[in-house]
Amino acid sequence: MKGVILAGGTGSRLYPLTRVTNKHLLPVYDRPMIFYPIQTLVDAGIRDILLVTGGHSAGDFLRLLGNGKDFGLKHINYTYQEGEGGIADALRLAEYFADRGPLCVVLGDNIIEGNVRSACDRFRRNPSGAHIILKEVPDPQRFGVPILDGGKVIRIEEKPAVPPSPYAVIGIYFYDHTVFDRIRTLKPSARGELEITDVNNSYIAEKTLSYSVLDGWWTDAGTFESLLRANCLVAQSAARQEDRASGSAH
Repeated sequence: MKGVILAGGTGSRLYPLTRVTNKHLLPVYDRPMIFYPIQTLVDAGIRDILLVTGGHSAGDFLRLLGNGKDFGLKHINYTYQEGEGGIADALRLAEYFADRGPLCVVLGDNIIEGNVRSACDRFRRNPSGAHIILKEVPDPQRFGVPILDGGKVIRIEEKPAVPPSPYAVIGIYFYDHTVFDRIRTLKPSARGELEITDVNNSYIAEKTLSYSVLDGWWTDAGTFESLLRANCLVAQSAARQEDRASGSAH
């Protein structure tokens, strides 16, 4: 399985922090934000990774990451998204890289405490359809929200004013090779973007979408509030790990 990280966009919700840099290069505690989704893929056993970026700071990713030796990688692939066309538009650029194989797609501002290895292994064994990951959150109206019925997702609503469940669809998705055909059928939403929720709903319509619920915390880091939350969560996790390490040393 190959991995795709979507790290384009203008980061307008974090302006003026993003006036001179890409959102995904901002710090989250002691590392740049982009390090976290790369680590998520590496922890899931994925070594063949494509980074989709855009804007004026694309060269900074190359300077920062190189070929990925900080993560034990021999190579990272890069591609460039022109303009602001949404998540599905950015994913469209990965078709040649995917080479008709299964993909794990991670949004570049998604940070998790644990890992998605079990979901990844399950999809590797049966790489057809799509698999999404859910997490109960206090503010589901900010995200895609699943409607659940009898252990199945029957629809996903994008940023609903009245959320139909307390869960968010987090920005880690598993897709088979048909995802690119689905993107080609999309029409821009009211925001003028190709929505990843529409891609997921197309799999739901064919009854080929499954889901799991993430263990541990998750946050995005695309607003001032969630960026602060991400910093605090990562700092607290680092402190707990230090306490455990010092406790085991005595």
